[in-house]
Amino acid sequence: MNKPGEVLWKLNRLVFSITLVGYKVCEATWYHPPRQQSFYSLWFISKGKGEFIINETSYPVEAGKLFFFEPSMICERSTDLDDPLEYYFIRFTYAAAFVDKEKWNFSEETDIPFPLSGMYNIQNPPHVMNLIEQIHTLRKKRGATVAMKRKLLFLDLLLTIIQDFRSQRITGNTTNAIDATVDYLTANYQDNITVDVLAKQAGMSVSHYSRLFKKYIGYSPMDYLRHVRMDRAKELIVLSDFRLKAIAQSVGFHDEFYFSRMFKKVVGVSPTEFAKRHKTKETLPKK
Repeated sequence: MNKPGEVLWKLNRLVFSITLVGYKVCEATWYHPPRQQSFYSLWFISKGKGEFIINETSYPVEAGKLFFFEPSMICERSTDLDDPLEYYFIRFTYAAAFVDKEKWNFSEETDIPFPLSGMYNIQNPPHVMNLIEQIHTLRKKRGATVAMKRKLLFLDLLLTIIQDFRSQRITGNTTNAIDATVDYLTANYQDNITVDVLAKQAGMSVSHYSRLFKKYIGYSPMDYLRHVRMDRAKELIVLSDFRLKAIAQSVGFHDEFYFSRMFKKVVGVSPTEFAKRHKTKETLPKK
């Protein structure tokens, strides 16, 4: 899919007409054999499970999934026998009508591909379903006011969908950025690392980065760094005969006494006591 901003830019150039709205409760034997679509339509799955095959690609279907179908598609649809599908659908047509450089431009739908196609995951299904339900409620009513309200609701629905995509993209990018700094911490724990450095790597402010790091990892950045350093220090205490000062320096502490205080704070016992309990050799790290 194109970036949400690009999709929104394309949608902004279109005008829409809703031709049919409905809600389908499928029987356990419900099945649509492969056939070419005749209309543009939006389907939102509210309950159940099934499988849609679109242009020979299989898609798992379950509550919260959103599909955009277009006339060029060959689709085959089936439902789960034990958990039949229920879904809303909105059939629509569109055309391009927009002003560019103070000049109106018009095009038929056959000249402009619709910017949404296939299956999409929705992060906030209740919000999307609420708007679809409102459009569905208006399906039997007539009049200029109803027609205008239906158009506005459909535009609100499309905007909500794009905002949901944008939120997912931001969340994904944020998670990747946090993961990247975790990898950096793990590989460079012995260096002089600050929250400022980590936030800059993630492309965030210090406060925003710290808050998100705690949310995704469960520790503050500096607490996480201390735990990584102490995990490595525990390995060195048990598996080596290095002096305590050398171990402290190897995990990023220049002051062995400060290291000892931090070790006891994180691990619960002093380095010497930890060595007594876990070291396999008789010789303890020398101070």
